[in-house]
Amino acid sequence: MTKAITIGLLAVAGLAIVAPPARAQSNEDVQETIKKFEKGDPGMQAWFQEAYGYAVFPSVGKGAIGIGGAHGKGLVYEKGTLIGKTSLTAVTIGFQLGGQAFSEVIFFKDKAALDDFTRGDFEFEAGASAVALTAGASRDIAYSKGVAVMTATKGGLMYEAAIGGQKFSFERIEK
Repeated sequence: MTKAITIGLLAVAGLAIVAPPARAQSNEDVQETIKKFEKGDPGMQAWFQEAYGYAVFPSVGKGAIGIGGAHGKGLVYEKGTLIGKTSLTAVTIGFQLGGQAFSEVIFFKDKAALDDFTRGDFEFEAGASAVALTAGASRDIAYSKGVAVMTATKGGLMYEAAIGGQKFSFERIEK
């Protein structure tokens, strides 16, 4: 029992170290994240230019001991113009242990896909896949149901064989 508690405390501490607290993101945070994605793979520039819209989460924190969770905040853009704030929450169940931080970008192929997301109750089902940012990864990413996801690890270590989904909220920014 004490071994399980010790492992739990270590995992939570690991998450606290690698994942900055979720906070309202600034446009500057998002632009810096976009530059990092484009630097990691120059082909990403075309994705940002050609997508109807995108949501950028500069920092998502994730941690788990059997049951896991993740949370992050980001901004949503339509044709390159900021339209709102969003948050990501995930719960996973399975064999998993550790903590990590990552950035995530969700691309929307067309207005219909972006409209689905901005209704404020959007979810990725368990098994939805994302492409990890590496040189040339932009060639491997593809839209599924009008949405494509790219992630970039920021730090931490996590072993995971789990299922779960991501749920998103959306709040429009009034001009």
